[in-house]
Amino acid sequence: MSNENPYAPPEANVEVAEAGQTVLAGRGARLGGAVIDTIISFAIILPVMKFSGAWDRAMAQQQTLLELVGISVLGFVLFLAVHGYLLANYGQTVGKHLAKTRIVSVQDERILPFARLVGLRYLPVAFVSQIPLLGPVLSLVDVLYIFRDDRRCVHDLIAGTKVIKA
Repeated sequence: MSNENPYAPPEANVEVAEAGQTVLAGRGARLGGAVIDTIISFAIILPVMKFSGAWDRAMAQQQTLLELVGISVLGFVLFLAVHGYLLANYGQTVGKHLAKTRIVSVQDERILPFARLVGLRYLPVAFVSQIPLLGPVLSLVDVLYIFRDDRRCVHDLIAGTKVIKA
């Protein structure tokens, strides 16, 4: 006969942080935050592209290099407009806020200055992702680094950050 009690409450492996120590954000929470941020970005940039005619030119493969760069810059500016306040004050994007995660320095676990956070964590990835053929591959490698033990992506390594539970 089994010693398992079918009426016992479920057990869970819970990470408990010691006083003054933070817990890394889970991969699922990080993915959830990224998905939310992506949905927000698409909800903003797609109507802009549609109404400006850029969408139709993209579908017809008739975009100029200048238009591609312009849309990329506009997308980054809109990203900062939407997420800038939370990033500067809380180390969070809207998605990270909803997922209850936060970006902090790996050294002292403080929120990085806004310029450093944007300049090292977001701008290099945004730039590299625009490289034809190579950009998508490098972007995939970036996010696959999350499967390391320290759960830090390449953009975290570049910026000296980690994502923790908020």
